[in-house]
Amino acid sequence: MKIISYNVNGIRAAITKGFLDWLQQANPDVICLQEIKATEDQIPKLEIEAAGYPYQYYFSAQKKGYSGVAILSKIEPKNVVFGTGIEHMDFEGRNLRADFDSLSVMSLYLPSGTNIDRLEHKFQYMDDFQSYVNELKKEIPNLVICGDYNICHEAIDIHDPIRNAKVSGFLPEERAWLDGFMKSGFVDTFRMLNKEPHNYSWWSYRANARNNNKGWRIDYCLATESLKDKVQRALILPEAKHSDHCPVYVEIE
Repeated sequence: MKIISYNVNGIRAAITKGFLDWLQQANPDVICLQEIKATEDQIPKLEIEAAGYPYQYYFSAQKKGYSGVAILSKIEPKNVVFGTGIEHMDFEGRNLRADFDSLSVMSLYLPSGTNIDRLEHKFQYMDDFQSYVNELKKEIPNLVICGDYNICHEAIDIHDPIRNAKVSGFLPEERAWLDGFMKSGFVDTFRMLNKEPHNYSWWSYRANARNNNKGWRIDYCLATESLKDKVQRALILPEAKHSDHCPVYVEIE
């Protein structure tokens, strides 16, 4: 199964920048989208179906033009779950899961900590998400959680670890949480196969950051340990430029 995760920073804006042509060329079996910033009735579903994705699932935020996740699939899932059932996590449309025969795929958009209130919300979300996933793995052992985690794991995952040490997304507490989350039974599929520095998935729109590759790796395809030996390839796709993020890819046997 070829799986892509992509924070599109507005699905309608991405489509105007050629996202659907790119999607047909990339041709994943499943693509997890984050930050769709649209309600289902605002999305050109027929165009997406014509691009090869008849199975489309959207979980939008209650607030218009904000957050939201989606899963587009060539394969019909046997079950789809919208949200986590935890109200403070679900009203912003941040979790969507599709269950297939051999594995389940989740699209995750973890909150950013742009100010004190949002940082507190992020930590609460992280704690509750860990508990939720601990229970979920008992029911679904083969799980791939794709998405924008809004956290760089290690110094290798950020262009300037020293100057960003006190910035949300690279705070010691956030990094410790992500480290613990991985150690609770997940593998970072990209890092498992790629040890090189300067591989990022998000760049600020400021200061020509993308052209200078001054980025952050905050988008991940984390797979449960049970799938570790089935990971064939894992890539970052920086040539796709429909967003301030780029897609991340994993291929699982």
